[in-house]
Amino acid sequence: MRTFFPSDSCKESQLNAINPQSWLQVERGKLSNYLFSYQFFIHVPEPPILPFFKPIDYVEVLAQIHEEMESCSPQERSTLYLLQFQIFRGLGETKLMRRSLRSAWQRAGTVHEKLVFGAWLRYEKQGEELIADLLATCNKCTQEFGPVDVSQLQVEVNGCSKETVVMNGDKSLENVNFKIGDEIIVCDRQKIASLSAPFHAMLNGYFTESSSQDIDLSENNISPLGMRTIGEFSITGSLSEVHPDLLLEILVFSNKFCCERLKDACDRKLASLVCTKDDAVEFMEYAIEQNSPVLAASYRQQRSIMVGRASFSLYCLLSEVAMNLDPRSDKTVCFLEQLIESAETDREKLLAFHQLGCVRLLRKEYDEAEGLFEKAVSLGHVYSIAGLARLGYIKGHKLCSYEKLSSVISSVNPLGWMYQERSLYCEGDKRSEDLEKATELDPTLTYPYMYRAASLMMKQNVQAALAEINRVLGFKLALECMELRFCLYLAIEDYKAAICDVQAILTLSPDYRMFEGRVAASHLRTLVREHVGSWTTADCWMQLYDRWSSVDDIGSLSVIYQMLESGGAKGVLYFRQSLLLLRLNCPDAAMRSLELARRHASSEHERLVYEGWILYDTGHCEEGLRKAEESIKISRSFEAFFLKAYALADSSLDSTCSSMVISLLENALKCPSDNLRKGQALNNLGSVLVDCGKLDSAADCYINALKIRHTRAHQGLARVHFLKNDKATAYVEMTKLIEKAKNNASAYEKRSEYCDRDLTKADLEMVTRIDPLRVYPYRYRAAVLMDSRKEKEAIAELSRAIAFKADLHLLHLRAAFHEHVGDVLAALRDCRAALCVDPNHQEMLELHSRVNSHEP
Repeated sequence: MRTFFPSDSCKESQLNAINPQSWLQVERGKLSNYLFSYQFFIHVPEPPILPFFKPIDYVEVLAQIHEEMESCSPQERSTLYLLQFQIFRGLGETKLMRRSLRSAWQRAGTVHEKLVFGAWLRYEKQGEELIADLLATCNKCTQEFGPVDVSQLQVEVNGCSKETVVMNGDKSLENVNFKIGDEIIVCDRQKIASLSAPFHAMLNGYFTESSSQDIDLSENNISPLGMRTIGEFSITGSLSEVHPDLLLEILVFSNKFCCERLKDACDRKLASLVCTKDDAVEFMEYAIEQNSPVLAASYRQQRSIMVGRASFSLYCLLSEVAMNLDPRSDKTVCFLEQLIESAETDREKLLAFHQLGCVRLLRKEYDEAEGLFEKAVSLGHVYSIAGLARLGYIKGHKLCSYEKLSSVISSVNPLGWMYQERSLYCEGDKRSEDLEKATELDPTLTYPYMYRAASLMMKQNVQAALAEINRVLGFKLALECMELRFCLYLAIEDYKAAICDVQAILTLSPDYRMFEGRVAASHLRTLVREHVGSWTTADCWMQLYDRWSSVDDIGSLSVIYQMLESGGAKGVLYFRQSLLLLRLNCPDAAMRSLELARRHASSEHERLVYEGWILYDTGHCEEGLRKAEESIKISRSFEAFFLKAYALADSSLDSTCSSMVISLLENALKCPSDNLRKGQALNNLGSVLVDCGKLDSAADCYINALKIRHTRAHQGLARVHFLKNDKATAYVEMTKLIEKAKNNASAYEKRSEYCDRDLTKADLEMVTRIDPLRVYPYRYRAAVLMDSRKEKEAIAELSRAIAFKADLHLLHLRAAFHEHVGDVLAALRDCRAALCVDPNHQEMLELHSRVNSHEP
């Protein structure tokens, strides 16, 4: 819901907006003249009121959740993981959101909860069906959403067929007759035995059943129709068209008898019940029609399964899907009203009230929205005050809105969003001061940068405006910020830079629409493209080489987009695109590009390489390695050897493995490839050689990489100098990287290791300025303060980063500092919150155990 709630309040913040639709009427070749008349057309809409749970102190709430999990019943845990998911969503932590959903699925207390969370995971991971198919080609059965034990759960199934099923006419011990009630289901004994170890022991071991032809399963909660389906699965290995209720029954049975293949097939079938956003809504609308919190188990039969405790999670899912489709729709309102009805705890209610308040605000149902926000505030959701302030402004009470936010700021530890919101209700220096404070407290907020950039453009200070928007784009690839920079470039008629940004935008989001959804980005690209000279294929490769060498990832993305438009080896280009997207921390877009690379592969061995990367990037290293080996058998290519070396290096750290990785990279370098990839291979080879202690050989690799302009090799060469006790030369080498690289925050961070404390401090301050999301500088500064016995300042340094980034290492260090100063409760709070971020972190578990033992 990145573009949720384009609002039309606070019109004073709009800076000389024009109607972008008029762009579409511009004659070919006259765009520059048109824009010259409207140099300052920038429109910065006010930030939306997000429909998220945003507690004042998320660390405290996470700690409470962890503490409740230690004492709650198993049936309550999935609800707590759902709340954890909502907190991480408010923080924008996508990986942690999905991990929480997976945990909720794994610990589902009922089959109905399992179905809801399984569907939700499927919805969050749309487009990843290919991974399961690839694993199947590696003869590996995958559980899409991980393991779960539901063997004790009961499912009510109605109206099963009352017929005796005979699957095989042979009555000898080659078959086994399962008796269920008055019916007999004949199955192939060895096929059933192959389903699991318990069945194998029962049918082929030393049990009474092993020598019996008739076995009574009447007390095992499986219907005759369910057993018939299981018998068919034992022969065919697949489930045909099966009703959801029967799938649930078979799932319980497969868990009870440890039938992993059968259980996996059920899981995937259940997950596939929600394939698209529209399907999710249509599938669950049946539940609404029944006027009760139910989960639809059949589309055609007039039956439903009572959801019970799963109803809140169900309506959370439905509400999210509906809001993403159309937050203004009646369907969205209906689901959110049901969410309120199903909410039991205060935390559930405040989330539901706030979300419906956001939708009512968008629908301009202001009185209803006000009542909902007030209810959310009364339950402790301070963020809903932003909704009340926005409504106050709409109703003409600007001063009252300003005072509401001022009261919040003075009564709690203020957060960035509070100053951002208050800035909307003041002017001049006060607004500027509030926006600066918002950025100081939360540098991830994009609106302050955008407003400042647009304001500077209004003053015709072009370079300052670009510098301001580049601040945020240096660490956060926000499409709305790229759109603004595109507009700035257009205003100064820098069409080459403008085409670069719009092509990068289209790479990240092919259907992106600009100016609050009014104009397709692809259309604007077409118009601007006529003002940029055309490039030949050779020109494109030269541009890509230059931008890749200068570590200009956005520029490289743009060049690849243009090359794809011009034709050429699309598989190779999509693969390069995926590498850049991974560097830019866009994993979903990177996976999309990898799948396109696979689809456009020019040969079988090339396709196998891309399949290997898809598997490797999704955590299936062994299967990725196998794909590389299959590719090498067909053709000894650079990319196949490179993939095998990369996957092997990640799977093992022993010396034998290192020698194999070195050999593989050497083989890769003997194969045809361009210098962009060979530079990467030389860099990787140098890294492995350093780890093996072969410093001179490593230095040769890095030097050879630099000769073909692989700029990042400066960092490896600096490491070699440092290990040879030449710290000064290492510093110089990193300085060369800083000078060449457009994106150089990591280079400053690395250089800080090769200088004295004062220069280290300066480099790390620069890192924080360039990329405030990098956590090492905060940890270093806090450690220095702690060494100087400035405990409060050390804790404050960590706290300012923790306020906007849920990071395990920051929480771990702050917990240790709290323990050091004797604040056991604060240390325990941070330990618990950190374990919500990573429940299996060994050092964190040990610290938590130690601190917990000291709790009064």
